[in-house]
Amino acid sequence: MSLSKINPTKTKAWKALLKKKLELDGTKIIDLFDSTNDRLKKFSINFDNLFLDFSKNIIDDKTFDLLLELCEECELEKNIKCLFNGNKINETENRSVLHTALRDFDLNTEIGDELSSDREKIKKFTDDILSGVIKGSTNKKITDIVNVGIGGSDLGPNMVVESLKFYETDLTCHFVSNVDGDHLSEILKKIKPETTIFIIVSKTFTTQETLTNAKQIKDFLISQSIEDVSKHFIGVTSNIKSAVEFGLDKENIFNMYDFVGGRFSVWGSVGLSVSLAIGYENFEKFLKGANKMDEHFKVSRLNQNIPVCLALISIWYNNFMNCETEAVLPYSEYLKFLPNYLQQMFMESNGKCIDRSSKKVDYQTGTIVWGGTGTNSQHAFFQLLHQGTKLIPCDFIGFKSSLHGNNEAHNKLMSNFIAQTQALMIGGSMGDSPFRKFGGNNPSNTILFDKVSPESLGMILSMYEHKVFVQGIILNIFSFDQWGVELGKSLANTLLTEIESKNILDHDPSTENLLDKLVNKKG
Repeated sequence: MSLSKINPTKTKAWKALLKKKLELDGTKIIDLFDSTNDRLKKFSINFDNLFLDFSKNIIDDKTFDLLLELCEECELEKNIKCLFNGNKINETENRSVLHTALRDFDLNTEIGDELSSDREKIKKFTDDILSGVIKGSTNKKITDIVNVGIGGSDLGPNMVVESLKFYETDLTCHFVSNVDGDHLSEILKKIKPETTIFIIVSKTFTTQETLTNAKQIKDFLISQSIEDVSKHFIGVTSNIKSAVEFGLDKENIFNMYDFVGGRFSVWGSVGLSVSLAIGYENFEKFLKGANKMDEHFKVSRLNQNIPVCLALISIWYNNFMNCETEAVLPYSEYLKFLPNYLQQMFMESNGKCIDRSSKKVDYQTGTIVWGGTGTNSQHAFFQLLHQGTKLIPCDFIGFKSSLHGNNEAHNKLMSNFIAQTQALMIGGSMGDSPFRKFGGNNPSNTILFDKVSPESLGMILSMYEHKVFVQGIILNIFSFDQWGVELGKSLANTLLTEIESKNILDHDPSTENLLDKLVNKKG
């Protein structure tokens, strides 16, 4: 069964939503609370230790009902079944999309057995490194891990390791992604080669950035008189042959799967650095938190389904309110990399202009996602949120408790968290001057957990993954390919040949001029 191919603009709900937008022009969010007694109840969801409040949005009961009707007309529930059944919904690459299987511990299939075996391998390797069973070439205990990857092979594990730093083991984790020799050199200055393991993460083991860095690391280890380089390399790839040819021990290669895209891969072997950083037990809690959200997404009624509700609100603003961006604002410094991670997840997934019927769309698709942590962001870009000319929906993510028990500081943090959602909605005045007036009516979602934990982080990431999926289904695009990424890679390979040979071929005038400046050091 393939995904539905329904142009959302042809549905009755879409047309009704266009009219509804006109009806709501000028409506104040705060007034919507006065129009109904049960607004908060209807526009909030409690699930496990997660509370979602989406009542501070420019929607009324009828708007929400129409958005749910849009789900029905676009056959969302049928398509959710396609996802979890393993249908080849990534049709442009003829692949299933089974990142949810990586965190399903009850999957009684052949794939489930394979994934279970791979998790056992991750557990054993993690335990052996942390206990000192596995040592470096000079028989010293491993102290540092360097994850070498790019895109999903870097953004995911890097973000998770930083977010769960409270739970860290005695290993120090570093991340190298950019094909920037200066960055790699700075990392190499911080480690001792004989007590460091490098994890090379590349599905194809041909990724230019990753392999360039891996070769430089290999040269570095040899220059430091490391006799058995293979003891300092771990591979995460589907191309075992190329990894072995590079110099990796076959036993030290972890599998990647054809049915999992890079930006959804942190749940499997790509998360090896996460397991090492926080211990396998916490890594498993991270997976089970994500699986808990998977089950919620799979079985909950659409009007009480957290990813669905978040996706519908985003579609409302993107496609009917002409909002081009949305901000993600975690009120925890641990989650400082989360907005960067979500940028890739949303913009690489849904930044498409061709629909599932191979036709060019005539409506907006992917939103631009950005953000930062509170309260730092309040002293940076919140000015624009409060008094600017752009309407920017926001997700505020907060936690009831501090991990280190600093209640005084946490109370101040969370008072700001709540105050910002209130101020954005109601506006106000700090004097008679027009410069001190705030119009309000700026929408936000409030997402509240008990604390930062492996389980809650897993739930957050899974929640946003499914939001991406729902948006893609309704907007009639394929969310799990990324052909736009490949064009730049192809051109870069061509230009690299010209730079290295100093033989500049015919290009547009700007490109030729830039190549000339680089090759001949002119101007």
